[in-house]
Amino acid sequence: MIITISGSPGTGTSTLSRILSKEFGLRWVNSGELFRKIASDRGISLGELGRIAEEGPEIDYLIDDAQRTMAAEAGGIFEGRLSGHVLDADLKILLKADRRVRAERIAAREKKLVEDALQESRVREECEARRYEKYYNIDVNDFSVYDLVIDTETWDERGVAAIVLAAVRSLEDGESSAR
Repeated sequence: MIITISGSPGTGTSTLSRILSKEFGLRWVNSGELFRKIASDRGISLGELGRIAEEGPEIDYLIDDAQRTMAAEAGGIFEGRLSGHVLDADLKILLKADRRVRAERIAAREKKLVEDALQESRVREECEARRYEKYYNIDVNDFSVYDLVIDTETWDERGVAAIVLAAVRSLEDGESSAR
């Protein structure tokens, strides 16, 4: 099974990915970790790699190719902003929340000021939106590629997990009844 989980930082994608990975015994692939590994392998900072990624599509394409290879090998939970766009998945999920709410979550998690987290989020999201439009012709505000869009302001992590677990189990039941 292949499940993609997308969403901006602070929406709960990692929390949901961890829950699903444990519940279904599936490998969890985090595109942010792939990005960090590329930076580490090259001996550069994340900021430097981000600037390189904005200058050309090679970094994003490396991450996409790595996800496609891992998905073809063994399936899994694929967490990343573009995972739902680049992978053929059984279930594509998008988590969303207001930018201020996300910044508050990030600030609490990373022990920083909310205003700093808000500014960092704004800069990062604008950079990513430009890259995704330029390299993929993807509008990050178009949710039509996703099977399930969940507002994590409305639902806490248990509620989000319950919704997604029900969706995955429904898919599994549909597969077994189709046989």
